[in-house]
Amino acid sequence: MPEISPRPLAELTTLRTGGTPDRMVEAQTTGEVVAALRDVWATGEPWLVVGGGSNLLIGDEPFDGTVVLVRTTGIERLESPCDGFARLRVQAGHEWDDLVAFAVREGLGGISAMSGIPGTVGAAPVQNVGAYGQEIVQTLVEVDLIDEATGEVSTVPASELGLGFRTSVLKHHYGSVPARSAVILSVTLDLPVIGAGATTVPGDQLRAALGLAPDDAVTLQWIRETVLATRARKGMVLDADDPDTYSAGSFFQNAIVTAPFARTLPDECPRWPMAPDLDPVVVIPLEEYTGLVAPPTSSEPDVKVSAAWLIEHSGLRKGFKLPRSRAGLSTKHALALTNRGGASAGELAQLARFIQQRVQAEFGLILQPEPVLIGVEL
Repeated sequence: MPEISPRPLAELTTLRTGGTPDRMVEAQTTGEVVAALRDVWATGEPWLVVGGGSNLLIGDEPFDGTVVLVRTTGIERLESPCDGFARLRVQAGHEWDDLVAFAVREGLGGISAMSGIPGTVGAAPVQNVGAYGQEIVQTLVEVDLIDEATGEVSTVPASELGLGFRTSVLKHHYGSVPARSAVILSVTLDLPVIGAGATTVPGDQLRAALGLAPDDAVTLQWIRETVLATRARKGMVLDADDPDTYSAGSFFQNAIVTAPFARTLPDECPRWPMAPDLDPVVVIPLEEYTGLVAPPTSSEPDVKVSAAWLIEHSGLRKGFKLPRSRAGLSTKHALALTNRGGASAGELAQLARFIQQRVQAEFGLILQPEPVLIGVEL
């Protein structure tokens, strides 16, 4: 097993926190990942898989277990059974933005709006990454993964991953355990073949973000460059010289609330109705049919509201810091908690709790953290 000298996890996470683990394995191939995980699971000791480290807040104490660094890379282009699409199988350790850049060069759409998102491909389905109206659920076909319960490798279709808004059955939500404890080994996507020329852009949210009218035609490369520039202005593109990027991106999820609750919020709070669930098909056996069918029930769809707006309008502006703390809100984006230099995980957690309390006091809801928290309590 490719065991290496343990490094502080603060060197491997974008929030720059985390102690040194007992053991560390750097896996360069799928076989090494599988072998390392089976070995660790057999011992029953704590374990942690790290890819890009961009969605982790890890505590300051040494990690009492084994950290597996997934460093597998590679993109394989396959023939898609769907006309007008190309199928890509990508190794879990491949950097997500490198995949987006590859797709754009090849004239493949579906993920260009997710340019600049840090992290690795294997982490993308875990929280159903997305930006500007595009989510990986729209293009994901299947994943290869290894289950902790059995140690077996299997191919799992996207439909079995429970993909929702920044969630899946694989995600370790704060205060709970994943519905399925498993590690992704590779990801398979079907992407539409767009080409290098200009074309219209589907999706109201993406067009609005890009400042486009429905009939405007642009190239995939233009979309990528525009999204990267937009994210950079918000401090959401990693830059070693910019402390605003020492973050986990959006620390809190945009809140999903009921339509009646959304109406209690100020009209100025940005909100987006979630797609309503379609009424299920009702099948009545012929021998049981009486000529009457119960009328369908309908309900208002839930509403997604802007966590950044809630934070700023609870009185916490960009750049806010608690006294004597080295953690602070980004000076560019109120949704990013940043390590301003040498901040501990405890300082970041203290700031996160303060934000939650202010938003709850002002608007009556508790923001939920988006990163995975290891050895840290809010």
